[in-house]
Amino acid sequence: MSDSRLPITSGRVLVADDQSDVLNALKLLLGGEGYDVTTAASPRDLVAALERADFDVALIDLNYTRDTTSGQEGFALLDRMKAIDPTLPVLVMTGWSSVAGAVEAMRRGARDYIEKPWDDEKLLVAVQTQLELRRALRRSRRLQEENERLHKRDLPTFIALAPAMRAVRDTIERVAASDASVLITGEHGTGKEVVASLLHRLSHRSSKPLVTMNAGGLSEGVAESELFGHVKGAFTDARTDRIGCFELADEGTLFLDEIANMPSRLQPKLLRVLQTGEVQKVGSSRVIFVNVRVISATNADLPAEIAAGRFREDLLYRLNTVVVHLPPLRERPEDIVPLAEHYLARYSDRYKRVFEGFDRSARQALETHLWPGNVRELGHAIERAVLMAQSGAITAQDLGVQAGAGAAPAAGDDMTLEQSEKVFIQKVLAKHAGDVRKAAEQLGVSRSALYRRLQCFGL
Repeated sequence: MSDSRLPITSGRVLVADDQSDVLNALKLLLGGEGYDVTTAASPRDLVAALERADFDVALIDLNYTRDTTSGQEGFALLDRMKAIDPTLPVLVMTGWSSVAGAVEAMRRGARDYIEKPWDDEKLLVAVQTQLELRRALRRSRRLQEENERLHKRDLPTFIALAPAMRAVRDTIERVAASDASVLITGEHGTGKEVVASLLHRLSHRSSKPLVTMNAGGLSEGVAESELFGHVKGAFTDARTDRIGCFELADEGTLFLDEIANMPSRLQPKLLRVLQTGEVQKVGSSRVIFVNVRVISATNADLPAEIAAGRFREDLLYRLNTVVVHLPPLRERPEDIVPLAEHYLARYSDRYKRVFEGFDRSARQALETHLWPGNVRELGHAIERAVLMAQSGAITAQDLGVQAGAGAAPAAGDDMTLEQSEKVFIQKVLAKHAGDVRKAAEQLGVSRSALYRRLQCFGL
């Protein structure tokens, strides 16, 4: 069989027929294409299978009693199947030439019919088509449910359909309304800022500011001024007073991204604010009291940072009242296509372009690429595709990624220096599971320099 007919991912198929040779032939054909096949020799067996497990597609005969050709057994079975699972796509198989029977079956809810003896290629295409439609409907339904539950008050989009994300979703819902400090962990680009925004928007502080500061992208002197503010004349370039992030976030939420990179000298000052609510501007003796909820995030191993003497243990205990860990995108494959569809809608609207969706090559690339840059990399890939696509459907070439197990394409002679650098950085990040500090050490650059390159490459 050609690759174009292979299912994107395996699906569960239920086959019912009274002839054992038919069941064996279909199990061999469909099993060889990657499907998980369950067979039933009677309507009773099929109903029992449906009540035990979920299936993606069903193929059923219309007649089960010897010398019977009326199709009534199949019609009754269709009605029973629809009562058990109204969304299950059903294909009917008929060995008799009456079109009327097939039409009646479709009137009762069957999606299509297949004549015996069947054409292998046509049967596989019919099964795969119904499988993809089934999954699209499921995604749409799940997204609608998630939107109704989480997208209140114009909440940021949070797609968490994968089992690996259930704990994340549950934790957000439980702690959002509290003032507890939350530490969000996970690889670079997993969506930590989105979670921080959700926690803020679902809290009683939602009408107050959400202030964000990247602790890893600033020098020590600048970071102190950004956090606490400064007064005029505090240092050479301090020509005016400056309000710091804590004061700006008063009564609201302060999100400290890349908290592991907070300069050591500033960590005790941050701890004091968390303990007392007292903020002292650089160059001032006056104390300001603030009421701020702090949410922090990191892709680093904080216990290892503590052991290495780079991070204070008592500060960690102030930050990690609740820990939310975001798994990498490769561990939540169920979310990849829904996320891609979300970004496709966003960027299609932004750039005023219309697309039918993703073709098969794009879906295969989306589902098999390891996405070392996680959700951020996926979003940038979709934006690029929207800008570059020349047809009505997004292709793998438009995405700039290929189907396969590699975290990034190998550097080649046809790459520019910038492209080769991006690929190499991706590989180093993947090697260190997204840990920017370790990646920077291997690359021989500072963390702030690596952050700038990541931002430049959209990673």
